[in-house]
Amino acid sequence: MEPMNLADIGQLVHARRLALGLSQAQLATMGGLSRATVNQLENGSLVDLGAAKLIGLLDLVGINLDAGTRKGHKHALQSVSQSASVSYKTMLEPAELAAALVGGELPKGITPHISTMLDEAPLSLIVAAVEEVASSSSMAPKLLWKHLFHWARDLQSPRRVWA
Repeated sequence: MEPMNLADIGQLVHARRLALGLSQAQLATMGGLSRATVNQLENGSLVDLGAAKLIGLLDLVGINLDAGTRKGHKHALQSVSQSASVSYKTMLEPAELAAALVGGELPKGITPHISTMLDEAPLSLIVAAVEEVASSSSMAPKLLWKHLFHWARDLQSPRRVWA
């Protein structure tokens, strides 16, 4: 099952509102929102709606919001390695990245790749790659994160998440 985004949820809210015979204004009043917010949610143009407001609205119209752990990104280590190699002639091999993560030492030859990964790779991909390496190496993810944070400090990554 594909993850849902706010636009998908808005379509569900729209269908439920119509099934319940409510206008946007009525639903907005009942949910403590503005009619414009409900309209934007339903037409997919709403950028953000706080979790408490969203959960309250979904509860109001009888939609369950189920949370669970998504299955890991397939080949996350391969993807993050490719992402880190985009600007370079040489490719950061997934096995090389995994070995560096496990060992904690940053081989000089891959320092630019690691810097790019830390600064630019999607965080969800880094998380999935850490999970993949932890699983395949039987090493605690906490230690792998320690290595990443250490590298980020040493490489002076400007990404706030590493501060």
